[in-house]
Amino acid sequence: MAFTTPDASIEWPVENWLMKRNMKTRIPVLMALLVLSIASLVGSTSLRAQAPARFVGTITAINGITLTVKTDADGERQVQIPTTAAVKRIAPGQKDLSTAETIQFSELAPGDRVLVKLDPEATGTNPQALQIVAVKQTDLAAKQQKDREDWQKRGVGGLVKSVDAPSGVIVLSSGSGATAKTVTVHTSRTTILKRYAPASVRFDAALPAPIDAIHAGDQLRARGAKNPDGTEIAAEELVSGTFRNISGTIASIDPTGSTLVVKDLATKKLVTIHIPADAQMRRLPDRMALMLAVRLKGTTNGSGSAWSGGAQGQNATSAGPQRGGTGQYSAGASQGGAGQWTGQGNAQAGGGGQFGGSGGDPQQMLSRLPAIPFADLKKGEAVMLVSTDGTTEVTAITLLAGVEPLLEAPAASQSMLNNWSLGSGAAEAAAQ
Repeated sequence: MAFTTPDASIEWPVENWLMKRNMKTRIPVLMALLVLSIASLVGSTSLRAQAPARFVGTITAINGITLTVKTDADGERQVQIPTTAAVKRIAPGQKDLSTAETIQFSELAPGDRVLVKLDPEATGTNPQALQIVAVKQTDLAAKQQKDREDWQKRGVGGLVKSVDAPSGVIVLSSGSGATAKTVTVHTSRTTILKRYAPASVRFDAALPAPIDAIHAGDQLRARGAKNPDGTEIAAEELVSGTFRNISGTIASIDPTGSTLVVKDLATKKLVTIHIPADAQMRRLPDRMALMLAVRLKGTTNGSGSAWSGGAQGQNATSAGPQRGGTGQYSAGASQGGAGQWTGQGNAQAGGGGQFGGSGGDPQQMLSRLPAIPFADLKKGEAVMLVSTDGTTEVTAITLLAGVEPLLEAPAASQSMLNNWSLGSGAAEAAAQ
């Protein structure tokens, strides 16, 4: 060991060696701590970055300053609305926030649609809102009603016969029987093209899709400017989808799950049918089903039977012979639909247009029938329906019971049902 004078400029070899050894030990430890700190910081930042900054949904409850929102993406979420949050109201369909008006938090209500922007700096258990942009339920209902009327007035629907994507022309077969016609749909670069999402018949869930996604056999609904006879339309908006036609008998019923199991007459296989709350369900009275079957098969009873009337009730009664030209059919007297079925097809009725050998619209007739509840369906009875596409499990769009006579003319009956689906249930869905 070397000894030197205690001059500050002179090193002590032993102490110098010990100090260097300690430094070598500390540096790896410090580096490890630094790496861990950086990793923790990056992980925290990453988690904040992954957390959604906004969400869209419908208000289900308001408790104090806390909103409960059923989101369109991931279930229910709760968010607090501090006094510093901006709350704005915008008209349905409007995207320019410069047109939004400032409202009070107290003006929000369950059922309102909201876009919630979260405050990234907020702390606490529940996230806090930086901004709320609301579409009031009352505004939405008014717009839906206006849109529904516009779809009915300026809309056409039918089955796609052909698609010419380069020219933007789609040819439909619309209506059935005497009301059947071909409709040419002209699209342009400004036409809004949408397609129903899989297993869905909700227009608001329809997704943008190119024209070449549309195929022959699809159902399509379009609205725009029509020519006088309704055989051509310059479409401003259209929605299409691939659906399935099913005719068969009910094998089993699950009231709890609102499902049916139907044996499809075409495939001889069992299909599970989910019946949503907004499914269009009707039942044909026995007499009307017979007359309709005759009509769709293109034949007549006696001297050219016709059905005329409102068909407003379920408790229909019949009088007179089943064949010939003098029988009467009284449809739904208990609900005021004084319809008649006569050999000449000239009876006047209180409920609506004529359905007969020389004209009439089966779709309008079906829409006048009262809706039936799920509990009205019985095991073993025949049904016809239009559903979402699927092999063993589908969701019903429209369902018609009391159809045993119609199964004698399945092609014509399904054509009628397809167009009824587009003219009633799908038309209403398109306005949502």
